[in-house]
Amino acid sequence: MVVVVRYPANVKRRLSVTPPPGWPPEFQVRIRPNTTSMSSELYHIKQQFVLGAYKTLINSTLPDPNLPTCTPTLLYQARAHIALNEPESALKLLPTDSDNVTVKAAASLARYVSASQSAKEESINVSLEELRDLAVEIEGDDGEVDDSEKALVRVLAATAFARAGEVEEALETLGVDTEDLEAVSVIVQIYLSINRPDLAKKQFERSKRWAEDDLLLQLIESTIGLVTGKDGYSNTNSFYIEQLGNPSLSSPHLLTARGVTRILRNEIQEAKSDLDESLEQQKGDPEATAALVVAGGLGALKKHETEELWTRFVANHPRHPLVSDILHKEALFDEFASRFTVPPLAA
Repeated sequence: MVVVVRYPANVKRRLSVTPPPGWPPEFQVRIRPNTTSMSSELYHIKQQFVLGAYKTLINSTLPDPNLPTCTPTLLYQARAHIALNEPESALKLLPTDSDNVTVKAAASLARYVSASQSAKEESINVSLEELRDLAVEIEGDDGEVDDSEKALVRVLAATAFARAGEVEEALETLGVDTEDLEAVSVIVQIYLSINRPDLAKKQFERSKRWAEDDLLLQLIESTIGLVTGKDGYSNTNSFYIEQLGNPSLSSPHLLTARGVTRILRNEIQEAKSDLDESLEQQKGDPEATAALVVAGGLGALKKHETEELWTRFVANHPRHPLVSDILHKEALFDEFASRFTVPPLAA
């Protein structure tokens, strides 16, 4: 049995609770920040980020610099730029003279993404080392960095490590026994990317024991369902339908996700409708375009339209995973085909 004691989210650690005399040894006491005390404005900003409403988030007005919500909002906006592959915009937003470790980590992640886009190996390595140093720094702090800031630094650093293919380093940085839900979300994404849905499920089940019924927790469950196909993708489909029904939220990311879900449910024309709408809101988005290529190949588009779309997609996104996978399979086919000699036709 776990007893959770909550304290205001803006209170710095370190807090401790001493169980009263006679407290049963099987009862564990855990201390958690009271995230429900988050301001409604910041909660809405977080919701936009979690659900991929990046454009809306970026266009929102920053709070007064003297308010405690200013830095968290700034970080969400910078991370939204990074998610949209706009690292230079993120760097323009982040102050260069900040001593805040989360701001430093976000800037390092932005520099890493920027260097990756231009394949600057030296800059990539420098950015990764910056994040490694920050991850070490927060472990030896003197109490000035609270637990939520430490968790965010780990998430930002691990994101870069995972993108660089350093999966073990990313998992070690996050800690597979973490009780930070955003860290769990990244861990789940990593496990799914290496085809280990069993480990992703374990992380989700573990997090249900201590996490509240958080929107991010529902998203984690839906993401796992999208990969595993549990119950015919019904839970995943219901989640996206519910979130897209929110009149205060506009997210092409959600439309793309529902479009992919509908492809998997063999609802091809409905999927095309979602993907077309997503691309109207965010023109040229590589994930929506990749999904539309797949839908086109399954009959949503005419053959020549699909081929033209694929040709443009390969030219514009040569390093996209779908392009890499198809080109790899083409190379394998050519390799195996070369091993066989077609006999001449019988006279």
